Order: sequence, then C-alpha cells, then structure tokens
Amino acid sequence: VQLQASGGGLVPPGESLTLSCTASGMTYSINAMGWYRQPPGKQRDMVAIFFNNGTTNYADSAKARFTISRDNAKNMAYLQMNSLKHEDTAVYYCYVLAHMEFHRYDYWGQGTLVTVSS
Repeated sequence: VQLQASGGGLVPPGESLTLSCTASGMTYSINAMGWYRQPPGKQRDMVAIFFNNGTTNYADSAKARFTISRDNAKNMAYLQMNSLKHEDTAVYYCYVLAHMEFHRYDYWGQGTLVTVSS
C-alpha cells in the first residue's frame, strides 16, 4: 500500500485545515486508515483512526476539534482540523493498517507539515 498525503501548510491559531490521504496499491487489504503526528523534537503519536467497521478513535487532544472521515470508493481519508492551536504544529502522517495472509502491516505516508502560527 502506498500513501500520499496533502493539505498541510501554515495557518493562524483558531483557523481550520483539512488533510487528505490517498491510498493505492493493495487497498483491498486495508483494515483502517488514520493519522499520526510528530511535533518537533517529540515522538509520533496517533491522532485519529477510522476502521472498516466504522469505528473511530481519537487522541484526547483531537476529540473535540478534529474529525476523521473516509471515502472508501476513492481509498481516501481526511482529517478536518478546527480551532487549531500552536501545539498542533507537527508533521502529520497518513497511516494504514492492513492484513494480508494473517500478517499485519503498518504503512506510513511521507508526512505533511502543519504549522500553526500567527
């Protein structure tokens, strides 16, 4: 599975931004699509994930402000981010959880930088 993320950029605090991710390749193996982020000098952590059964999970920091969605027909995932804060500044990575022949695979996109600054 290959992932291509887009939509990052520089936004002032309080504004919104939507990230997009397109999956290609062996997309039939996808069990979930999601987003992780890595702030400068910190570890990469989960932001939101959307499973094939419709279940979504969010990090506590994202629950009230971010919304993950999927378009399965297009093999795309989106992350709508509202009321952005300085601490949301990070490289955001699209993520896919896949299973093939009883093996688990984790795939990552190249990352898109989101900078929240006035």
